Amino acid sequence: MTSGDDDVTLGELDAQVTSWTAPGTAPLVPEVTLLLADDIHRTWSETDEAAPPFWAFAWAGGQALARCVLDRPELVVGKKVLDLASGSGIVGIAALRAGAASVVASDHDARARVATARNEALNGVPVEVVGDLVGESDLVVDVDVILAGDVFYEQPMARLMLEFLDEATGVGIEVYVGDPGREYLPRRRVEALATYDVPETSDLEGRAVTPTTVHRLI
Repeated sequence: MTSGDDDVTLGELDAQVTSWTAPGTAPLVPEVTLLLADDIHRTWSETDEAAPPFWAFAWAGGQALARCVLDRPELVVGKKVLDLASGSGIVGIAALRAGAASVVASDHDARARVATARNEALNGVPVEVVGDLVGESDLVVDVDVILAGDVFYEQPMARLMLEFLDEATGVGIEVYVGDPGREYLPRRRVEALATYDVPETSDLEGRAVTPTTVHRLI
């Protein structure tokens, strides 16, 4: 949450989320309904530079990861799941659709948390929404699986994410990441599970189709 968000009420955050978005679906994951920006440029320009509206878009990494758990439910079925840096919540919602026992969605952005709560209601699934967990001194989440979509796009965040995820794998938690080839993906630390061609990504990625891989952190 940014300092500016501290002075914004939950109702105001909810009004912002709904005014900048409309219900829709991501092309790779039609099973999940999301509040998505109807105008990427307007939405981006109207939000705080310190808190970009990542939650208002279905990013390639999240779409691929959501698709993967729907296609391979054995990754999450019956398990407690953490949707890390959840954004819109697409990954956690997909995990519940695939049979996860429970999902906690974590994001530092207050608007993302509001969007995830709205999206879980649209899909009729019970996601627990919490604040930022990365950077905590101790891993305090009781989960079996962590799903992280597109979290290695900038170096400081990638470093914090990898430290957190390393701690998770160290206590036996399975970690899966969806990534479209970001610069800071720890390539020597991952094992590819599946690759998807994510369509309709021109506005976000500068290309019509973005190949995106789901990896297991090893």
